[in-house]
Amino acid sequence: MRTSDEGLAFLAEHEGLRLVAYPDPGSVDGHPWTIGYGHTRGVKRGDTCTKEQAMEWLREDVRGAEAAVNRLVKVPLTQGQFDALVSFVFNVGADEDTDTAAEGLGDSTLLRMLNSGDYVGAAVQFDRWNKNDGKVMAGLTRRRKDEREMFETGLA
Repeated sequence: MRTSDEGLAFLAEHEGLRLVAYPDPGSVDGHPWTIGYGHTRGVKRGDTCTKEQAMEWLREDVRGAEAAVNRLVKVPLTQGQFDALVSFVFNVGADEDTDTAAEGLGDSTLLRMLNSGDYVGAAVQFDRWNKNDGKVMAGLTRRRKDEREMFETGLA
């Protein structure tokens, strides 16, 4: 599956547009630098971009999240469910390593429940992913609520 136009708009809204590079707010040492809609590859202090370039990067960057969702999810998905999971992976990561720590979708209870066919239980799991370094973050709480709604209803 691929992300819909609505899913890309959802991602753009939640990532926010920044036309000048800034240090990632979730990092300790100010790295990576971020620009556009969450783009980090090759970004350095002082970089700038246009809105069009930012959208192009978003389309490119989302491919990795799409591929991870397509690899990890073993049950059928609606477009809204897929878009919500792509947003989730774009934000927290795929977590396809060999440990069992839930650092992203791969080792999450959300994925385990979803792959067992428990779509309702999986939807509830979005709410648990609203912290950064153990602190509840308002922006993450809002994003997870919106992802859950998209997952449950298909509406962005």
